[in-house]
Amino acid sequence: MNIHEYQAKKLFAKYDVPTPKGLMATTVKKAVENAKKLGGPVWVVKAQIHAGGRGLGGGVKLAKSIDEVEALSNEILGMQLVTHQTTKEGKKVRKLYIEDGADIKDELYLSVVLDRKLEMPLIMASTQGGMDIETVAEKTPEKIITIPVDPSIGFQGFHGRELAFGLGISDKVEQKNIISFASKLYKLYMENDAEMIEINPLVKTSSGEFLALDGKMGFDNSALYRQPQIEAMRDLSEEDKDEIEASKYGLSYVALDGEIGCMVNGAGLAMGTMDTINHMGGTPANFLDVGGSASAETVAKGFEIILKNKKVKAIFVNIFGGIVRCDRIANGIIEATKITKVNVPVIVRLDGTNAKEASEILSQAKISNLIVADDLGDGAKKAVKALTAKKPRKKPAAKKTTTKKPVAKKTTTKKPVAKKTTPKKTTVKKTTTKKDK
Repeated sequence: MNIHEYQAKKLFAKYDVPTPKGLMATTVKKAVENAKKLGGPVWVVKAQIHAGGRGLGGGVKLAKSIDEVEALSNEILGMQLVTHQTTKEGKKVRKLYIEDGADIKDELYLSVVLDRKLEMPLIMASTQGGMDIETVAEKTPEKIITIPVDPSIGFQGFHGRELAFGLGISDKVEQKNIISFASKLYKLYMENDAEMIEINPLVKTSSGEFLALDGKMGFDNSALYRQPQIEAMRDLSEEDKDEIEASKYGLSYVALDGEIGCMVNGAGLAMGTMDTINHMGGTPANFLDVGGSASAETVAKGFEIILKNKKVKAIFVNIFGGIVRCDRIANGIIEATKITKVNVPVIVRLDGTNAKEASEILSQAKISNLIVADDLGDGAKKAVKALTAKKPRKKPAAKKTTTKKPVAKKTTTKKPVAKKTTPKKTTVKKTTTKKDK
C-alpha cells in the first residue's frame, strides 16, 4: 500500500525527521489559504499522486507570490499528470501540497528498502539527488552506496558512519546530522511495517541541516491488520478498481499489457508462468494469484476480473494443488462460465491434490473452448497457439463470402451474349445496301 507525500511527511514529523512545513489542499481556495498560513515568501505547489517523476511531468512548480500559488493551483489541480511511473493516460490530480521553499545547498538521495535477497532492510544513498535513481543505477552505479542493516541488531553507529563517509560528508556536525536523520528514518521504517521509504531529493541546507524535500512510502499489505493508523491513510481513488475488487475476494491481481490472462496459485508459480508465456512467444495480460484458500466463487470472480480486460484473447489456468484443491478450481471454472461469458480459449493445467477428480469434473462439463495441458511448458505453448490460431480463422471466412459474389456476377456476363444479336442486324443492313445497288 502506498501513501501520498503529505501523509508520509506527517509520519516523518512524528519521528522528528526534518521536513519543510506544508499543508494539503483539495481546492484552489484552500491552497491559497494554506500559502498565506505558511507565510512564504516562496512556496512549492505539488501534485499529490501515487507516482514518482511528478516534477518532470509538470506537477511540481515554484511560486513566488500568492497570485502565482493561485495560478499554479488552478493549472495543476484536476490535470491528468503523466510520468514515467504512470500509464499513458496518467493520473488525475485531486490533491495539492503547498510547501515552504527551502534553502538548498546540495541535493542527495536516501532510501530504506527491503532487500529480498539478503532478507533485511537496506539503506541506499547517492550524491545524485533529484535525479531518477534508476537512471543513476544504470549509467553511474558506482555513485550509489548500499548498507544492509540486520534487524536483529538494528541501526548502529557504524552504519551511520559508513553512510556519511560514502556520501563524502567530512564536516563533523554534518556527519552527526546525517547519522541522526538516517537513524530516525530506519526506526520509522521498522515500526510501521514499511517496505520502502524514499527521499529524493534529501537536501542539505547552508547551515548543514538535512531536510526531506520529498517523501515516498510503501507498506506491507499483509501487515496492515496491525497498523490501523497506516491503513486509514489508504487512498482508493489512486488504486486500480479491479485490484481493489480482487483484494476483497482474497485475490492478488495486477493488470499488465499482454493478451494471455493468467490464473495461478502462488506468487512464485505465477511469476514462472508469466516467464514461460514470454519464452513461448506470448505476453501475459495480468498477474493473478488465487492463494491457498480459493473457492469456486473466488475463482469465478477471478475469471470475471480477467475478462474485463478487452485485450485478453486466451486464459491460462495453472494450478498446483497443495493447499488449494484442484477440484475447487475446476468447479470455479464451471461456475465462471455460468456467471460470465467466457468466449476465449481456456487452457487448464491442474496437478496435485484431487487432480483426477478435477479432470473428471471438467470433462463432464463439456466446455467447448477448454483445452487441457500436461504441464507448464505445454500449457504456455497451447495458450500462445490458441492466441495465434484464433486470428487466421477469421480471414478465410471473410474471403469465402467475397469469392461467392463473383459467381453471381457471371450471370451479368451472359447479358452481353444477348447483345450479340445486334451485330446480326448490321449484316441485314448490308444486304439492303446491295439491293440499292
